Amino acid sequence: MKYGIAIDSSRCMACYACFMACKDEHCGWDTTVSKAQPHMGQFWMNIVEWERGDNERHIKTATVPTPCSHCDNPACMAAAKDGAVYKRADGIVIIDPEKAKGQKQIVEACPVGAVYWNAELEIPQKCTMCAHLLDDPEYPGKEPRCVEACPNQALVFGDLDDPNSEVSKKIAAGKVTQLEALGDAGSSVVHLNVPSAFIAGTVFYPAEEEEVYIGAQVKATCECGKVYETVTNWAGDYEFEDLPKNKKFTVEITTKDFQTVNFDVVTDADHYFETYLAK
Repeated sequence: MKYGIAIDSSRCMACYACFMACKDEHCGWDTTVSKAQPHMGQFWMNIVEWERGDNERHIKTATVPTPCSHCDNPACMAAAKDGAVYKRADGIVIIDPEKAKGQKQIVEACPVGAVYWNAELEIPQKCTMCAHLLDDPEYPGKEPRCVEACPNQALVFGDLDDPNSEVSKKIAAGKVTQLEALGDAGSSVVHLNVPSAFIAGTVFYPAEEEEVYIGAQVKATCECGKVYETVTNWAGDYEFEDLPKNKKFTVEITTKDFQTVNFDVVTDADHYFETYLAK
């Protein structure tokens, strides 16, 4: 058995229910595998949010709940001394609060910033996937508190080794977008639908007509060879979402009555363009 959590960013509403459930479970008292989480300064379930877009006409938001990834080959465990970090048979990575005292290098080793330093106790701390609850035969939920609290099934827990488990089905049916900082490293927390980059815009008739153009053909060709196509909608808008990052694209806008427009853009960020057609 390998316990794991699938986190679907497309279903996250930024309600912070998972964040508050984690605080409720871990702040104020120790568990069998951890010391109490401080009320301030530590986010064992961190909600990473940002605005997307470089023009106020087209702004989107993204939310990525981010706990410890419980890596297959944990960098924190490699950095630890005297077995202060260990990996359980079920895949959960635990920091031993006694052995880890004074070992701040464990914090610095984490590639996703999910390990925090408790200055008062002089120990590193992080998400335990609520191992103390999973080990308790009398606990009815049999899932971490963050998963239990999510109202929109953005977090799904289960056995990654069982292809018929809900978490395995969720991963198989979704778009895996693992955190960039993890690279190709495997983990027990699998992120789905983390947004990458978009190219969007609005196509207008010549400026003097003050009107958007509906039905323009828009094609975005990636330097990697992949081609994306769409048409402008009732508002003259188009969008290409989930594009590969840091790639050069050539955007071509064609209509029946006006000159073809071409321009290049690099997906180093999310970009929006206003295009005015000409005879």
